[in-house]
Amino acid sequence: MNEIKIPELAESITEGTIAEWLVKKGDKIEKGDPVVELETDKVNVEVNSDFAGVITEIVSEEGEDVEVGDVIAKIDENGEAGGDASAEEPKEEKKEEAPKKEEPKEPAKEDASNNKQDVIASPAARKRARELGIDLSSVQARDPLGRIRPEDVDSAAKGGSDKKESKPAKKEEPKKSEKTEFDKPVERVKMSRRRQTIANRLVEVQQEAAMLTTFNEVDMTNVMKLRSERKENFIKKHDVKLGFMSFFTKAVIGALKEFPLLNAEIQGNEIVMKKFYDIGIAVSTEEGLVVPVVRDADRLDFAGVEREIGNLGKKAINKELGLNDLQGGTFTITNGGTFGSMMSTPILNAPQVGILGMHNIQKRPMVMPDDSIEVRPMMYLAVSYDHRIVDGKDAVQFLVRIKELLEDPYDLLLEG
Repeated sequence: MNEIKIPELAESITEGTIAEWLVKKGDKIEKGDPVVELETDKVNVEVNSDFAGVITEIVSEEGEDVEVGDVIAKIDENGEAGGDASAEEPKEEKKEEAPKKEEPKEPAKEDASNNKQDVIASPAARKRARELGIDLSSVQARDPLGRIRPEDVDSAAKGGSDKKESKPAKKEEPKKSEKTEFDKPVERVKMSRRRQTIANRLVEVQQEAAMLTTFNEVDMTNVMKLRSERKENFIKKHDVKLGFMSFFTKAVIGALKEFPLLNAEIQGNEIVMKKFYDIGIAVSTEEGLVVPVVRDADRLDFAGVEREIGNLGKKAINKELGLNDLQGGTFTITNGGTFGSMMSTPILNAPQVGILGMHNIQKRPMVMPDDSIEVRPMMYLAVSYDHRIVDGKDAVQFLVRIKELLEDPYDLLLEG
């Protein structure tokens, strides 16, 4: 009998959550076949089997937290698909030794297995039940919705499976505690591992960095005009659309070259000045915000930037991002305007010390240099920065430079 264990995933990843089993008990698999999808702090990864054979036991169920080295399944190299050979042999032996005693027990076991499928229990409760050898079908849930929790399993282990004795305690205690919290119906949903990581990191950034935000606005008239003029030839030539993100990426790189502290990070008592431009582009997914990185964006032309952003966005939506897609990054761009945001304060993507927030484009009356009033497509910009190494003067001038480059995009396009 061989064991499938959680392998070493990456230097910074030591644990994860079972997101989905790709096989079930009794399935025959080959060496190298993916058996489970694991949700980690950064991406979902597939765990492959190091052995060929038949899955005889699923040790960790979906929703359970596991660490590197944990056994999550067992596999029999000599087993046959569709059944658990190791479980069938002892049954035959028992029938030969005491057929009369075993006959009434077999249907009871089948009923219990059927009941287990109908039992509503949290992954932690199922794990606790396996540890204590408790049949979940004999455990009564305190939860009014019938969901069994670990404390219900512990209670059954201490007081036995006598349902009549446990009824009074199970009815009174939970209802009191729930009424003190909420008088109306609620639904509790466990945070995904990625959402927990996002929450923790955002809180850490606000606690550790001296974060400030400066705002400005940019007239998008010339960018929109240039896109309109070039979009047809651009897509014919490069087979990719000319979007806004390539303009902003190139403008950010141009400004970072003039204000390098916004492309740095703090390590201990040192400032690490980065001489490369790996730009993170925030992408919203069902499981939360991820920031894949466009590597060496300064070496790409507009088409290269658009193509890379498009590829990373598709991988994010399809949950195909790898660790290499997310690691590193020197500066981040986030676009709340896609959801209609007019203004926001973006939070730093540590250990980076700068992030640019784009917002919705809206037509507004603007006073021109000759005092005439024109309707212009305007966008608010926000730059959050770590005041520990970036002074307010540099942050303000950095954002002004981005504004200038975007309002005169012809030079930007030529230089890019």
